Amino acid sequence: MRVALHDAEKDHMKGKTFPNYALMKISAWHKAQGDIVEWFDAENVKTYDRIYSSKVFDFTPENPDLPNHTIKGGTGYDIESKLPQEIDDECPDYSIYPECDYAIGYLTRGCPNRCKWCVVPKKEGNIHSYRIFQNLVRPDTNKLVLMDNNILASPFGINQLRRLTYTDYQIDLNQGMDARLVTHDIAAIIARIKWIRFIRFSCDTDAQVDEIERVLDLLNNYGIKPWRISIYMLVTSDVEKAAARVERLKRYKGISLYAQAERNEKQGIKPNREQLDFSQRYVYKKLYRVETWAEYKARHEGDR
Repeated sequence: MRVALHDAEKDHMKGKTFPNYALMKISAWHKAQGDIVEWFDAENVKTYDRIYSSKVFDFTPENPDLPNHTIKGGTGYDIESKLPQEIDDECPDYSIYPECDYAIGYLTRGCPNRCKWCVVPKKEGNIHSYRIFQNLVRPDTNKLVLMDNNILASPFGINQLRRLTYTDYQIDLNQGMDARLVTHDIAAIIARIKWIRFIRFSCDTDAQVDEIERVLDLLNNYGIKPWRISIYMLVTSDVEKAAARVERLKRYKGISLYAQAERNEKQGIKPNREQLDFSQRYVYKKLYRVETWAEYKARHEGDR
């Protein structure tokens, strides 16, 4: 059987490098069956026995060259889509993303929270254990990127992180941790982990700022300085609230902020120009370090 894979984000986004977890598992399963697996090419569409397309974001455009019989999955297509168990049990095929020099995966799936902007509880259910870290690591690298959505809400997840502190693996938790769940014991674990780059937290609401500040001060007691911390921030249509969060957090010298404009096209939520300007220019270009949002807007008043 000749199988084609289509990564919708890689097809659309220039410079997209993060691998598609589902496609790597699909590739591994088909190769184990003796099938030929390759990337989708519209010119060869008639030669494929099966085509898979995976899409993470619902705003990623459709590829008009995909035939009607394409098997489509991922949150961008269908929030309830799941891999068959026999495919999900496969170890990812990293050969299809040769630029990827790290392992990826989940220790836990799901989340107990019900944030209105998040699809995880509906897609994955409540927090539950998924894999032990030994099932995720690769023999050719000591880097492991975890995609857990709320790992600190799981005793199993916390225990896996504790076990990782006794290894030489370098870790990245790329979804951001919930500062509200950080205790002294968890702070001690965080301080012992070997991080690839940043220690990431989320600060999507005003109410979370106090907790972020508490954790930053707590981690400082364990020798973790603000320049090692990255904060994800959701930017709703009330940009001034996000700007206020920035002003409080940037007092921690060297801290890195990343803003994401709220977008949920299935619910009719699209970011406006101000949200995009705030997230893609003011924060992404780190202008917040040298001026306030009000000062930035005053400088660019003529551009609007």
